[in-house]
Amino acid sequence: MGAAWRGPKQRDMDKMTMMIRAVKSLGMETCATLGLLKPGQAQQLGEAGLDYYNHNLDTAPEFYEEIITTRQYQDRLDTLQQVRDAGINVCCGGIVGMGETRLSRAGLIAQLANLKLIRNRCRSIICASQRHAVVWHRSTGSARVCAYHYSGTDYHAKAMVRLSAGRREMSDAIQALCFLAGANSDFLW
Repeated sequence: MGAAWRGPKQRDMDKMTMMIRAVKSLGMETCATLGLLKPGQAQQLGEAGLDYYNHNLDTAPEFYEEIITTRQYQDRLDTLQQVRDAGINVCCGGIVGMGETRLSRAGLIAQLANLKLIRNRCRSIICASQRHAVVWHRSTGSARVCAYHYSGTDYHAKAMVRLSAGRREMSDAIQALCFLAGANSDFLW
């Protein structure tokens, strides 16, 4: 479930929690991407039964102001913390190919790897906005390696590395390379 807003207003939360409960009653997992959350909203979503909350970091902290001017990086981190505090699994990723350096891509992947996870089921999503096979392949492989980092209690062996967006620009060969590098799935857009 997704919404195209900065974040839900409180009046939207009743509708969202009702939808989550309806989907859960069908025996399906639920995932929502609703933007920045205000205090208490993640708790409401968790109480409704939300399994996953998707909120992307987009890029590394040092490159963030180059592509986003409407919010602060800390806003995103705060939302992710609220989601974790509510016991909801985090689904988080970023975008590569927006003019960032390799060091910035590594910074994004490091940020994703160091997120404190719930139940070791975080799903990392790497989106790419360019067709260059090496960027996709290296970013996917780096995300896979980092997805297995040690958290102090367990390895994140259940973390998913998913490709999202840009699939039409990827040839079958590039997609195969990404799967060989450790991608678990690719969204069809």
